[in-house]
Amino acid sequence: MENKPDNVANNPGLLPYGSNVGAPAIKVDDISNWKVTKVNKVNKNFEDKFKELQEEYNEMMEEFFWNELIYSSDFNFEPVVGEIYHLYQKNDRFFLSLVSPHEWNMKFIGTFKLNNENIWIKK
Repeated sequence: MENKPDNVANNPGLLPYGSNVGAPAIKVDDISNWKVTKVNKVNKNFEDKFKELQEEYNEMMEEFFWNELIYSSDFNFEPVVGEIYHLYQKNDRFFLSLVSPHEWNMKFIGTFKLNNENIWIKK
């Protein structure tokens, strides 16, 4: 075994740092600003997506409410897809009608259209 001075490495090319005085200084980059910027951007994206999903959920729940109300209301006809119908309330009962709100004096709830998926869409 050969005696080497303390300042000489066995495999200087494999070291993660310079092994002699003439080697370039190795500096670790400060990426804290980069991390903060990227974390803020990612959090903003997640927040935007969450708000979008929340709005979509609220719209879906409102649509569900109206469909549940209409399907549980009274009507003595088979609704036609694409036609406009009006929902009214009399006492504690709801009923669906073809008669528009300006044609009679009933408590009007809303105007709806049945789509091809049998979902009532509020107009």
